[in-house]
Amino acid sequence: MPSFNRPIYLDYAATTPVDPRVVQAMVPWLAEHFGNPASNTHAWGWEAEEAVEQARSHVAALIGAQARDVVWTSGATESNNLAITGAALAYQDKGRHLITLKTEHKAVLDTMRALEQQGFAVTFLDVQPNGLVDLSALQAAMRPDTILVSVMAVNNEIGVVHDSAAIGQLCRQQGVLFHVDAAQATGKVALDVQAMQVDLMSLASHKTYGPKGIGALYVRRQPRVRLQAQMHGGGHERGLRSGTLPTHQIVGMGEAFRLAQLEMAHDNAHARQLQQQVLAGLADVPGVVLNGDATQRVPHNLNFSFAGIEGEALMTRVSDTVALSSGSACTSASIEPSHVLQALGRSHPLAHSSLRISYGRFSTEADIAQALACIRSAVLALQAISPLAVPAGLGFVGR
Repeated sequence: MPSFNRPIYLDYAATTPVDPRVVQAMVPWLAEHFGNPASNTHAWGWEAEEAVEQARSHVAALIGAQARDVVWTSGATESNNLAITGAALAYQDKGRHLITLKTEHKAVLDTMRALEQQGFAVTFLDVQPNGLVDLSALQAAMRPDTILVSVMAVNNEIGVVHDSAAIGQLCRQQGVLFHVDAAQATGKVALDVQAMQVDLMSLASHKTYGPKGIGALYVRRQPRVRLQAQMHGGGHERGLRSGTLPTHQIVGMGEAFRLAQLEMAHDNAHARQLQQQVLAGLADVPGVVLNGDATQRVPHNLNFSFAGIEGEALMTRVSDTVALSSGSACTSASIEPSHVLQALGRSHPLAHSSLRISYGRFSTEADIAQALACIRSAVLALQAISPLAVPAGLGFVGR
């Protein structure tokens, strides 16, 4: 195995470290308690099933749901596919129109585009310059044949928080299903599927200090939401998602969500402290722009563009010292500018010169200080040799 120097990890929006307490909870279900939770004729299966159901209750508690409304999946991508495609196919006799935002995760956007190939109509709404949905534009986009609206709770690239409760109320008034991708929201903002009038909610473990490869989908029972299953083979998970359940991963997700509920206030206070440190440390850099609303955002995610420099050169300069990204981990191999930043109206040069700084439970003030020194040095050095104009004294721009 190759040896790598370990830079400071500030890419929590891509994946969080697994909490050691989560690892500890998982290990027995890999070694001692290896039964299949679907084996209902002996104790090995019974104990695994009990562990799965306890984890299901922990996940449900974090989002204000009943345990029986939680369906296990392999992650938020599968949950998004099952929610959107499953609902579209189940309700196509009512209508074939869906609505989402141009700033959604690719797991939503690509699923919507796949449905377009099947004859569905999709409206991809613009967002406001601050990255937030315009509720009046959303209402205007609704048609008699609209069957589903999908808007994420927290944007994965720029960290803005959409008003899910207001969107849910609008959807309920119009008789339209409301799907929320909450992968980036769990443990950061209070979620209550009842108060928010959410019909479908996608969840991921590895964004909340749990293991990769496991997620869940909340599917409302009252009033009942119908879905057409996308995987077949054994009738697991109420027939919505067949496949042998990975007990150890499910236990890990359950423990991660249990800890998130207990420690959300502490984690958020810590993140706000680090957020202020980052903002103060970059405020006087010429040409720096904060992408996304300055206040309606989670404190764990800050996305900046830097005028007058090239993004690839910036990433090269900082990568040995700090691990962060220029956007979503799912699109980091793309040479195209971020679709989210373009939707905000950022120019290609600004969109290309962005850094997403995301941190969390295990980040320290010392980590932030060292990272800021590296980023500042890299930006100022690149601006000094850049042929592109840098607005002199522009300083920090909030939107």
